[in-house]
Amino acid sequence: MSTDHQKYSTENQADAIRHYAATRGIEIIRTYADAGKSGLRIDGRDALKQLIDDVQAGTTDFTMVLVYDVSRWGRFQDADESAYYEYICKRAGIAVEYCAEQFENDGSPVSTIVKGVKRAMAGEYSRELSTKVFAGQGRLIEKGYRQGGPAGFGLRRTLIDEHGNVKAALSRGEHKSIQTDRVILTPGPDEEVAIVREVYRAFVHDRRGEQDIADHLNRRGISTDLGRAWTRGTVHQLLINEKYVGDNVWNRRSFKLKKKRVRNDTDMWIRAQGAFEAIVERDIFEAARAIINARSFRLSDDEMLSALRGLYEREGLLSGIIIDECDGMPSSSAFSSRFGSLLRAYSLVGFRPDRDYRYVEINRFLRDLHPDVLDEVLDGFRGMGSEIQQEEETDRIIVNDEFSVSVVIVRCASTPTGLLRWKLRFDTSLGTDITIVVRMDSANRAPLDYYLFPRIDIASDRVRLAEENGLSLDAYRFESLDYLYEIAAPVSIAEAA
Repeated sequence: MSTDHQKYSTENQADAIRHYAATRGIEIIRTYADAGKSGLRIDGRDALKQLIDDVQAGTTDFTMVLVYDVSRWGRFQDADESAYYEYICKRAGIAVEYCAEQFENDGSPVSTIVKGVKRAMAGEYSRELSTKVFAGQGRLIEKGYRQGGPAGFGLRRTLIDEHGNVKAALSRGEHKSIQTDRVILTPGPDEEVAIVREVYRAFVHDRRGEQDIADHLNRRGISTDLGRAWTRGTVHQLLINEKYVGDNVWNRRSFKLKKKRVRNDTDMWIRAQGAFEAIVERDIFEAARAIINARSFRLSDDEMLSALRGLYEREGLLSGIIIDECDGMPSSSAFSSRFGSLLRAYSLVGFRPDRDYRYVEINRFLRDLHPDVLDEVLDGFRGMGSEIQQEEETDRIIVNDEFSVSVVIVRCASTPTGLLRWKLRFDTSLGTDITIVVRMDSANRAPLDYYLFPRIDIASDRVRLAEENGLSLDAYRFESLDYLYEIAAPVSIAEAA
């Protein structure tokens, strides 16, 4: 099931199956259940995959599979997929019976036709639901509500109730808990708003480049919203994001029905102008965008490729990060828009990225990020009153002379079908009691979430994480490390006289 609602909760399904079995003298000896999992694909449905593996291995100790109804195999967009899994069971001599259907699964023409219709209806249900959800999200965007993502430097996410009354400002990692509440963007602290406006003035009026602006901010000790140094890329993103003029833009990318993630054309974007309070005047924003667009607009295809080829010769490899950090170059999005994709632009200058080259720059960034993350962890423990010792050679942290902690940052990789994966390798030689796993977001620019793995529960030195991993792994997942800091905090106990 993918939801806890109504008849498809696992508890209600189990009750119906037990009743069906009891009235027919069937003994239930094992249950395969995927709770809270989407039925659009078999990926992530560990119980269903285990059932199929057990059947194909010929090691089953049962002769029948009871299923609540036809749609419980999955709401696959290809109706033949659920039929295939049923066929695997029947081929192994294991009968399949449906407990909530009004027909007997006896192989008759009627049952075959009805099952085919119901499988198609299950897939169509998902398509219709996807359309309705998309339309609902689009309406919320047009009303000025935020649909996920960090606020950005100079802005804050603010929680409001159904009547538009402000409830609270949301910190990074915090989410709304009441369905009728909404999130909007509001101006952040005055000093951050002033810096955003200063950046726009420096870029538009003073004609200073993004790298020059970044260097100036760093010399003044000003950090980004993530607490890091400014780069040409972060200044560039600040200059092109429409949220600074109050526009709410959504559907730049889509991932419908668990299919491949795609970048949508601009005419498919959903935009609500003036949805939020602007912190930058629209004329100066449009001027900044015109300057940025002119960089690539005034260049021919050959000139853009020549610049890209020169960058490739200097750096020895190419990536979106390398392009965006190079002063005077069109942005990576400009190359992607002009040539259809970055990979096609790469091929036109003779660069053939493979697995090693593609992630060299990301790995370098993550190595540079590790000390910052480590400092944040140390500050978090100290902020709650814990005593900290750090081993210089290994960076292992000893907390209150009670337990040890290590930090691992895991790069995010995308599969050819658009799925996100994180490959984790534990350094078992450290022997730490708790390993903090920092899982990076899809762009590998900021932490997505955290896993706290105790040594006693680490069964392997390698773990492969997906977007959803089931309770056995996601039980260790946290939005922030506040919980760890809190439980580690020393507590004073009054001594009895």
